[in-house]
Amino acid sequence: MNAKKMCSLILDIYKDFGFEEVKLKFSDRPEKRIGSDEVWDKSEKALREAIEVTGLPYTVNPGEGAFYGPKIEFVLRDAIGRDWQLGTIQVDLNLPVRLGATYIGEDGKKHHPVMIHRAMFGSIERFLGIMLEHYAGKLPLWLSPVQVVIATITNQVDQYAEEVALTLKRQGIQVELDLNNDKINYKVRKHSLAKVPVILALGKNEMEKREVSVRRLGSDLQEVLDLNDFINKLVQEVKNHKIN
Repeated sequence: MNAKKMCSLILDIYKDFGFEEVKLKFSDRPEKRIGSDEVWDKSEKALREAIEVTGLPYTVNPGEGAFYGPKIEFVLRDAIGRDWQLGTIQVDLNLPVRLGATYIGEDGKKHHPVMIHRAMFGSIERFLGIMLEHYAGKLPLWLSPVQVVIATITNQVDQYAEEVALTLKRQGIQVELDLNNDKINYKVRKHSLAKVPVILALGKNEMEKREVSVRRLGSDLQEVLDLNDFINKLVQEVKNHKIN
């Protein structure tokens, strides 16, 4: 049943977002429900198999399923040890019958489909709040709304900075320019406090050699790289969904 694939998909997505600790809860038939015991036996068996495919331990919540079918709950643990119940998968063999939903099978006859209710994140606003707290605002590069800020040391390199920004944008990188006349240390501090993952400091040396001085959020080290090498490295990092 597709519940197995859906369960694996949800776990993979949570992993991409940096949530490695996931607990599963299985909720079976409640006292007040629709459908026969035979239908519930089939639904619960399918959902248990979906859980067991993951290889993760799970707990059972007796009688906590929906009135139309059993469910799996996904509980994530954040960086400071708090548990958050987010996604759910519910297998429903009852509502399709009540709705009169059918399809024509390979045998040429009408069959009732299996309905799978899926909520991957619950409320998306709540999930974003959990994620921001999980990372303390320091989002991974691939998730950051602003991935790179280009800060100039002198206005003589403004044109080079704009060229670098345009090249990054063409590669799908979210970039902003800081061409103000502020001191470079002030610019670096300002954008570090804003949790920008990558800050590029550009001066005359960088322009003449077509290089960039790279500073990563949380590091005092500054690395000077060839422009093309830096862009290739950054694009690959974003594609790989690298976590901080």
